[in-house]
Amino acid sequence: MSRAIYLYNTASRLKELFKPIHEGHVGIYVCGPTVYGDAHLGHARPGITYDVLVRLLRNLGYKVRYVRNITDVGHLENDADEGEDKIAKKARLEQLEPMEVVQYYTIRYEEAMKALGVNPPSIEPRASGHIIEQIALIEKILEHGYAYISNGSVYFDVEKYNKDFKYGVLSGRELGEMISNTRELDGQSDKHSPYDFALWKKAAPEHIMHWPSPWSEGFPGWHLECSAMSAKYLGEEFDIHGGGMDLMFPHHECELAQNTAARGRGGVHYWIHNNMITINGKKMGKSYGNFITLEELFTGKHPLLQKAYSPMTIRFFILQAHYRSTLDFSNEALQAAEKGLKKLFQAVRDTDGIATDEKASDAGVAKLYEDIYDSLCDDLNTPVALSYVFEAVNVVNKIKDKSLQINMAGKVLLQKIFKDVLTGILGLQDEQASGADAATIGGLMDIILKERQQARSQKDWAKCDALRDDLAKLGIRVKDTKEGSEWSLE
Repeated sequence: MSRAIYLYNTASRLKELFKPIHEGHVGIYVCGPTVYGDAHLGHARPGITYDVLVRLLRNLGYKVRYVRNITDVGHLENDADEGEDKIAKKARLEQLEPMEVVQYYTIRYEEAMKALGVNPPSIEPRASGHIIEQIALIEKILEHGYAYISNGSVYFDVEKYNKDFKYGVLSGRELGEMISNTRELDGQSDKHSPYDFALWKKAAPEHIMHWPSPWSEGFPGWHLECSAMSAKYLGEEFDIHGGGMDLMFPHHECELAQNTAARGRGGVHYWIHNNMITINGKKMGKSYGNFITLEELFTGKHPLLQKAYSPMTIRFFILQAHYRSTLDFSNEALQAAEKGLKKLFQAVRDTDGIATDEKASDAGVAKLYEDIYDSLCDDLNTPVALSYVFEAVNVVNKIKDKSLQINMAGKVLLQKIFKDVLTGILGLQDEQASGADAATIGGLMDIILKERQQARSQKDWAKCDALRDDLAKLGIRVKDTKEGSEWSLE
């Protein structure tokens, strides 16, 4: 762990040297999905972003506890304190039990993440399984005077909190501006002020999901779950809290206020927010009706798609932009990613066979190796890291063309770049093997190409062409060069 890691701390707007609370151990909490529909492209970005962060930290020798929650209760329509629970609404429309909806879409989400190469978290808690912890947290906030009970519901008193601390430090908002931009209450709300938010809601008679509490039969507010579950599994202070940029306000701002009101401190040392994936400059999401599910991407069955795109193409597409920048969807961008990925893994396959010369240098690969890690440790700058990986690809291609030589130390470092970084940290896998063992397929192709080369040497052009054509029917392209034959999947 000798490398310095820099992370962008949203609360301070500074890129800071990352210092874990407990040396060698890192606690990460990421807001997972509200599971009431199929995972879409917008879900892929946080899944991949925080997967790469965890992989990097583990690669550097840290022990990481990664917690990613499942929201299965309390998230109301339009992220408000009024209206219908998103999962309850889905259950009512499909005439299912809410937990049937949760189980079905949780499995679908996890299958999609697995296809994208996203490793499962250390712990994946559900909000509905932590009602006791959420009630206990509300009681602490009430005890400290930063909440009030109104008609069986409990609300966070933002104005009282703002006098003692400051509401808006995470998102940079001022309470005065929020007040002037907020409509007056119509007298029908239980809130004292429109910017107060629910910690506990009294359930209406038709509300499906509800639990007993000291205040009413009801359900917890959406913001409360993460404060309760992060403390349970990572402690009242932990290293990194992640999520989408759209969660910074109000969700994470409310979390920070709840933590501080209950414990006297925010508890999170580094807030990390990935930006959005857009279509024509507009955020992709269910509420906008412009989302593309991951299954649609994998099958190509969507009006906006020209073809199907593999999970690794999607992953590579996402990693080509910095996690804090917006990423605009287009077929052209995905097709470019597909071509770039093929180029990468062609070089990976070629590396094992390149010749070395101990009189040569390492061809600059040692510096590339350091530059890649420096980029990844500089606020997880995956696009810059990938640019250096492509420089390593160019080195491989020059060695193949005999315009460059490399010693064994350089070749070993090339292999480390592709194994430790490309596959290990960035999580990109060679899909050419199509689920089978790549080494086995490579070995079989070596046998076939040797037989074809023998046919060429004997000028048995019919057999030579027949082998090439048979391979083409299987989607395997053979290219003849001066040094022999190369193969790749179409």
